Amino acid sequence: MKELSPKLGGTILDVGCGTKPYKQLFKFSSYTGLDIDSACSRARGIADYLYDGKSFPFDDVCFDAVLCNQVLEHVINPDEFLEQINRVLKPDGRLLLTVPFVWDEHEQPYDYRRYSSFGLLALLEAHGFKIIVQKKTCADASVLFQLINAFLFKISRSLPKICKVLLTFTVMTLINLSGIFFSWLLPANPDLFLDNIVLAEKIS
Repeated sequence: MKELSPKLGGTILDVGCGTKPYKQLFKFSSYTGLDIDSACSRARGIADYLYDGKSFPFDDVCFDAVLCNQVLEHVINPDEFLEQINRVLKPDGRLLLTVPFVWDEHEQPYDYRRYSSFGLLALLEAHGFKIIVQKKTCADASVLFQLINAFLFKISRSLPKICKVLLTFTVMTLINLSGIFFSWLLPANPDLFLDNIVLAEKIS
């Protein structure tokens, strides 16, 4: 995100903004947060606008860039969703999109799909985007250790707090260090990875 953030600027729309954790990475004239209309989003009170699941509450061609981080897997209607992103972007406007490939089910029951790099490319091109940059995170042995820690994190939620702290600072820390070591030691594997990161441009 930090590497690609300079590629976005002007008027930015953060789709599925949550707490706007990446806002500080961007230089912009305006930064607008859009989140799904839910009790959680309303209670959080951070999003500037709420999404009804059908159409974005904005005029056509009104944003220079869109950020959509770890959201698309939770969208039950990706075709309509990407059409809305394309609609609100100005000609040659840019989309920075991240989505998981290998990860456990999360935010249940609103976890609907995973995207291969090829599937994501085909989906974006079908909705009027051309790919500028496509990257894969943890495309090496580190993905295996990341999944082990994700497993341990899930099963540790029922443990007493002190046990969770000890698990984090002992076993999970060792697993992280092992992941770093083996990612250096073993060859990369671009077919097994954690996330897709795509910078795309709206075709005028």
